[in-house]
Amino acid sequence: MFYDYIVIAGYFCLILGIGFVFKNMAAKSTSDYFRGGGKMLWWMVGSTAFMMQFSAWTFTGAAGKAFTDGFAVCLVFFANTFSYFCGWAYFAHRFRQMRVDTPTEGIKRRFGPHNELFFSCALIIFTLINAGIWLNALGVFSSAVFDADISATIIVIGLAVVFVSVLAGAWGVVASDFVQTLVVAVISVACAAVALFKVGGPVNLVQNFPSDFIMGPNMNYGLLLVGTFIFFLAKQLITIMNLHDSFRFLNAKDSANARKAALLAMALMGVGSIIWFIPPWASAILYPDAAAAYPELGSKAADAVYLVFARNAMPVGTVGLLLAGLFAASMSSMDSALNKNSGIFVRSIYQPYLEKKNKQVSDKHLLNLSRGLSLASGIIVIIMALYFKSLKELSLFDLMMSLSAMIQVPILIPLIAGIIVKKTPAWAPWVTVLLGLFISWFMKTQFTPAVAANLMGLEPFTKREATDMNLIMTIGAQVFITAGFFCATSLFYKEAKDKNLEETQRFFEDLKTPVIAGNDQDLYDRQQRSKLGAMVTIMGIGVALMTLIPNPLWGRVIFAGCAVILLLIGMFLKTSAGRHMLRGN
Repeated sequence: MFYDYIVIAGYFCLILGIGFVFKNMAAKSTSDYFRGGGKMLWWMVGSTAFMMQFSAWTFTGAAGKAFTDGFAVCLVFFANTFSYFCGWAYFAHRFRQMRVDTPTEGIKRRFGPHNELFFSCALIIFTLINAGIWLNALGVFSSAVFDADISATIIVIGLAVVFVSVLAGAWGVVASDFVQTLVVAVISVACAAVALFKVGGPVNLVQNFPSDFIMGPNMNYGLLLVGTFIFFLAKQLITIMNLHDSFRFLNAKDSANARKAALLAMALMGVGSIIWFIPPWASAILYPDAAAAYPELGSKAADAVYLVFARNAMPVGTVGLLLAGLFAASMSSMDSALNKNSGIFVRSIYQPYLEKKNKQVSDKHLLNLSRGLSLASGIIVIIMALYFKSLKELSLFDLMMSLSAMIQVPILIPLIAGIIVKKTPAWAPWVTVLLGLFISWFMKTQFTPAVAANLMGLEPFTKREATDMNLIMTIGAQVFITAGFFCATSLFYKEAKDKNLEETQRFFEDLKTPVIAGNDQDLYDRQQRSKLGAMVTIMGIGVALMTLIPNPLWGRVIFAGCAVILLLIGMFLKTSAGRHMLRGN
């Protein structure tokens, strides 16, 4: 464990260094702090879009699901890939073309100020809860690694995330996301390669899986998997490509870079959908009793399967690198949430309040307030995570899926449908949300899977089937009833009563008008390439030093290969910054 501690300490130093390096780029204005002034290159924006869907939950809750149920978990991530394809084809550049600094400003342009306030409050609360789940997932894993108190682990990690978000705003968040994407890629590919070697290749992996690799255990109705996948496509599209989550693409320097960012996120998610879960699948064959290693985690014990694999199959130091990857994933999701929430509060709650009072404050005052709000939000997230750690009877996978289907989807349906359906009355968005929440309650407590099985004349569902069936029914009801209701409100639209008509018309006109990068963009391009090139090079040197850890030759070769890749990427970025400067001059 000594070497693992060194690796993790080095990683934390790198992340904190990113906060300091990008501090000045976020200190100019609130626009810089909230979205980097809309001057970021596509590979930075694409990495942050990718990392927002890749939290520590992927290596814990989703990995535990892969360990027990096989291939089925990939359906969620294939749905993510499909969503980013839709982003490239339709949504990403339109989000950038809203010409706003925060997502709720886009909601205001589309639906008016009253809906802006409603969604601001709802989204801030939901984001804090979601970030608490991400931090809890990381705490579960980390406490198992270090045999440490989970509460102390959550607090320490949470404070580190808060530091980066408060210090450097969107620039620090997105820059750390890019570096963290590389960390995740390195550890994922290395673990997948070793796992396939250990089990004798992909054919043996599928054939020797303890249960049916596609269906998994306790699944009598294969049609449920088909239904799950279909409704996952709809669910993930709703939860990724909407006005709230448009903040990912508000950072891009122009419309073209926003589309490229979505394409990069699609490619990373598509490849990762398989690579991430090869080690848990292999562990089901190599270490079938892996979940028993951590009985103190209750029903979450299977969520530590990645740790079991790293300790048993990978060279010394990999556990530290794996933890760095988990820190990367959770820190990415959490610091983005903190930065976004501060922007929403300042622009959509605090500033409108000042306008009503006819008060004027400087942008510097708003910038300082944003940093204070990021700090406060971080503390709240830590408290949320400490609460979720007590829910040992519910797996992280089920917790995340249930929260998303029951609460997140109803809130976001108007925020994706409203981009396509242009004429809706002012009350339509918030009434739709309330209807969606009622439907979630009804599907959870009244029209349960047991009731559905009885109506269809089927044998009672197994516990796993009941969970999947509830998810299908809830999402189906949201898609057909809640979304259908929102679209149907067009029948009640009266143009003469639309107080937001002119702004809505300008909003849709802007959606069709490309954003072109400004004349000062070259300076920002050079800074992004140069600063991140230096950070990636430092990380490559750190991984290269891991070859000094006492390991078999094959273990040293793995670390050396990873280091070479990182160093080449770092050198390329630094070199391209120099070439860009020469062209600019």
